[in-house]
Amino acid sequence: MADAVRESPVTTLDERPAPARPKRQRSSLAKREGRAAYLFLAPWFVGMGLITIGPILGSLYLSFTQYSLLQPPEWIGLDNFQRMLEDERLHAALRVTFTYVFVSVPLQLALALALAFFLDKGVRGLTIYRSVYYLPSLLGSSVAIAILWRQIFGTEGLINQLLALVGIQGQGWVSHPDHALSTLIVLNVWTFGSPMVIFLAGLRQIPTMYYEAADVDGASGFTKFWRITIPLLTPIIFFNLVLQIIGSFQTFTQAFIVSGGTGGPADSTLFYTLYVYQRGFGSFEMGYASALAWFLLVVIAGFTAINFLAAKRWVHYGD
Repeated sequence: MADAVRESPVTTLDERPAPARPKRQRSSLAKREGRAAYLFLAPWFVGMGLITIGPILGSLYLSFTQYSLLQPPEWIGLDNFQRMLEDERLHAALRVTFTYVFVSVPLQLALALALAFFLDKGVRGLTIYRSVYYLPSLLGSSVAIAILWRQIFGTEGLINQLLALVGIQGQGWVSHPDHALSTLIVLNVWTFGSPMVIFLAGLRQIPTMYYEAADVDGASGFTKFWRITIPLLTPIIFFNLVLQIIGSFQTFTQAFIVSGGTGGPADSTLFYTLYVYQRGFGSFEMGYASALAWFLLVVIAGFTAINFLAAKRWVHYGD
């Protein structure tokens, strides 16, 4: 009996568990905390409703109407969407936009990956290089850079001055229908900083033991890049691909500044967003412009869905 008493633990006042709160008190406290949380989130909900959801629903309604800003909207059903089938300038805008996306995005990602791979090799001053390379991504969509780009590729611009030094007669690159879109593609490729930084972060996450094992097996540099780096980097490639495609479809500022808002010369820089702007704020066809905007949403959503479906075949997530 004495041994049993001796072995039994002694509980002091400090070690005793605190008395449990009544269930009614806990539920009341949770309700007060919930009300406080919703009170702090109220400005965000109001902004989301008035600035985002409201205009989205309004543009959806206007897409089925004829609206010129000066008169009340008139319901016309699917006429705006049927008009798209016969709109030749819309078809030209789609060709220009698809060419821009399908050419500039792969080139931009390839350049970003190449530079990230180079910087991952332990270059001195990596922070400085990373900042310098990222600057074009911050400035590429600004009005000032678009104006500078127009001056660089103008008739008396920097490109023609450099060509003159080697005896080549330049031309107005942004004013020639065969080369105007190419200058905008180069501008988009030049803004490779954002995907490059993401690629660089992904390369830093690849374990070095895979490369060490490949060295033991005598693998070449290309084999290690193709068999190790690319498969392990496919989630990052997929992420950058989706973001850049969405962003490229929405390109507006560069085309507006370079072409002066006309999409010229000969509609060679008539991007889809620029055509929406012309219909809405140039011709005051807000109903038709809203229909065009919703069609662009469907196009972007379609390409995004295709990317996610195709990702099951080529994107590898290591577990």
